[in-house]
Amino acid sequence: MSFLELFLLAVALSMDAFAVSVCKGLAMGKPTFRKSAVIGLWFGLFQAGMPLIGYMLGSQFYKDIVSIDHWVAFVLLALIGGKMIFEAFSKADCDTDSGSLKAKVMFILAIATSIDALAVGITFAFLQVNIFAAVLFIGAVTFIISVIGVKTGSIFGFKYKSKAELTGGIILILLGIKTVLEHMELI
Repeated sequence: MSFLELFLLAVALSMDAFAVSVCKGLAMGKPTFRKSAVIGLWFGLFQAGMPLIGYMLGSQFYKDIVSIDHWVAFVLLALIGGKMIFEAFSKADCDTDSGSLKAKVMFILAIATSIDALAVGITFAFLQVNIFAAVLFIGAVTFIISVIGVKTGSIFGFKYKSKAELTGGIILILLGIKTVLEHMELI
């Protein structure tokens, strides 16, 4: 996996965290950098940890499905991307009362926004990826994008929430297609 592909994947995975961060920023009004960093840390740590867990799970099954690994990667990325595109067109709005940074609230949000990363971690087991560098990079990108999301939410509201989810979904589907085309030696 090239640096560009990893960067695009990290950005795509962080779009759920971005969308929730936008809502948090909207709910807070004028968040401080400290509050933004707390949100970024929660999302960044979980977004980094979930692919690592997925990688360890996927590694257990690699020998059994090595002949179809490219299809498994494609299906997982396409499903995750499709889900994100669907969410982009759903009518769900931000809960503006949810400016809370309590551990219980943030834990639930961090899990919810990083489940997709668990599935991507499974695909990492079938690809040539330095898992530790990848998860650190994904976590760092998610941290930065989440901090930006909080600020964006405090300024613009949830105008960019659905666009972020749509973009993330498209990127994941395209990465899945690229995986299959590379395996078939068409690119």
